[in-house]
Amino acid sequence: MYVYIRLINYDDSEHYWLLLYLHIGMTLNWGILFSWAAVQGSLTCCAPILIYGSCICWTLIYDSIYAHQDKEDDLLVGVKSTALLWGADSKYWLSGFGCFMISGLAMAGFMCEQTWPYYTSVVLTAMHIGNQVGTLDINNAEDCFKKFRSNFYLGLILFIGAVAGNLLKPTEEEKEKNSSLKER
Repeated sequence: MYVYIRLINYDDSEHYWLLLYLHIGMTLNWGILFSWAAVQGSLTCCAPILIYGSCICWTLIYDSIYAHQDKEDDLLVGVKSTALLWGADSKYWLSGFGCFMISGLAMAGFMCEQTWPYYTSVVLTAMHIGNQVGTLDINNAEDCFKKFRSNFYLGLILFIGAVAGNLLKPTEEEKEKNSSLKER
């Protein structure tokens, strides 16, 4: 219900709130917390919060890049956006959110005892975000749209890394076997 309420007031929010993409990120990524709680039984671990925060940062990055392609239109119709709020400083803000995103993903992986495929996907994500922000021309609508669209592949990389990382985790039986071998 929470998500529907947030989505319903989206149209009105864009005329009044400069950090609309924070609103979108919080809404679209809310399922992370519910999914974690459904699978694990609770949210006692910090990992789902770190993943949720990382995904909010990612939403802020790609939606702010998207906003730069139509910022002139936004000014005409009175729509607020981070592209207008941050202006020429956008790349600094995007870099900061990228750092928070990568740090959160790395810490969550550590807390969940992830394996090398996950960390490989986090490194590839860092490289993608770094390249995306570093080469972004905020005054070129075509470049902004191209960078925005490239985030589909970023999501795919993270998904594959998380799945592969979980598949390579040792089972409880394997952990016990390894610990008994170390004790000898």
